[in-house]
Amino acid sequence: MTEMASGGKLLLRVLIGALVLLHGIAKLKTGVGPVMGMLAQQGLPPELAYFVYVGEVVAPVMMIVGIWTRFAALLVACNMVVAVALAHIPQLLLLNDQGGWALELQAMFLFGALSVMMLGAGRYSAGGALGRWN
Repeated sequence: MTEMASGGKLLLRVLIGALVLLHGIAKLKTGVGPVMGMLAQQGLPPELAYFVYVGEVVAPVMMIVGIWTRFAALLVACNMVVAVALAHIPQLLLLNDQGGWALELQAMFLFGALSVMMLGAGRYSAGGALGRWN
């Protein structure tokens, strides 16, 4: 693997991981009450909201560090699918005031995480480039 490819993988996984982690830190500060409400409205157990900490705190840290990176990226992607399903379906076909897609941030998180899952962590990771889940 070239240095540029390894550097690109590092950049992508740190960027996606850090940006998702900021959302998780906000939820650590304010709690998951709103997520519990959205789950309850859909007839799902509100306690499932605590899994947001896995998808927005634990998994992004794993991605940043490069431990079980592919699995962590899959968790982030699943977290984003649930977030879009619970909170953003009405915006699915809308544009924002600047003409961009209303869900471009969510799309970047989702498809960025899927890209990390497919590419793996690369050489610059705690798990190493050859680890099965990296």
